[in-house]
Amino acid sequence: MLGKTVIVTGGNTGIGYETAKALYQANAEVTIAARDMKKAASAMERILGEGISKGRLSIAMLNLSSLKDVASFASEFNGNNSRLDVLINNAGVMVPPASKTEDGFELQFGVNFLGHFALTAQLFQLLKSTPHARIVTLSSGAATLAEGIDFDNLRLEKSYEPWREYAISKLCGILLTYTLDQKIKTAGLDIISVASHPGVTRTDLQRHIPGEELEGMYSAFDVVMEPWQGALPTLYAATVETVKGGEFYGPDGEKEFSGFPAISGHNSATMRDVVLGEKLWNYAQVVTQAVFDFEK
Repeated sequence: MLGKTVIVTGGNTGIGYETAKALYQANAEVTIAARDMKKAASAMERILGEGISKGRLSIAMLNLSSLKDVASFASEFNGNNSRLDVLINNAGVMVPPASKTEDGFELQFGVNFLGHFALTAQLFQLLKSTPHARIVTLSSGAATLAEGIDFDNLRLEKSYEPWREYAISKLCGILLTYTLDQKIKTAGLDIISVASHPGVTRTDLQRHIPGEELEGMYSAFDVVMEPWQGALPTLYAATVETVKGGEFYGPDGEKEFSGFPAISGHNSATMRDVVLGEKLWNYAQVVTQAVFDFEK
């Protein structure tokens, strides 16, 4: 990865941390984009303390729950960089108490999908100008559980069910990956849009799940992976030459709960719904005012 520039959102902890560390150790120039700069600085210090790299490591403030902050991050990054080889949309939130983003969206939808949609759009010009650029969006097996998207409940207008909203946010990430892939191919651009999921991995993402409930969940699985292994599908999608646009990677074990990187078998009619993907795309463009430029 020498000479390649990478952004990892949420790179200060868990899977994002392991992803950023591995790419830096492979000599990439990595930006850890995080909302907590103290935690980001601590993560950078730990990574730098683990060995010498020919790459570069930096941190930058990115609060995905604020579209204004997303725009500020993108503007600064675009102004300071001439290339972006890999954008890894990793950051996320899982089953928090009912809450909203700064712009009034349900937090999981706003952070896991909408913030990343706006970020990708605002960095797209830089991605277009970089040969063989990649966009890797993290999803989850939970995406298969979402039966659709209630566009009239994305601002908590109705009931809030944390696991349902989490599944919807991860469905949106897959729809973004597939819809973007088709638009890139239609435009003939030299970019790959691909997705990954980490299987069952113990990380800080589960901090909103009560301890007893969380341990009960973990006990149902034969293996609960550590973050370094949960990061492997993302790293595979971000680096391996044979990866193609529109692919989805996850662990190769039973039900994709654990294992090593392989093409995911997670699929559903909703995940592949082209009409729904286009509706979501148009909705996101309107509410974020972030427009992708597909002109070569």
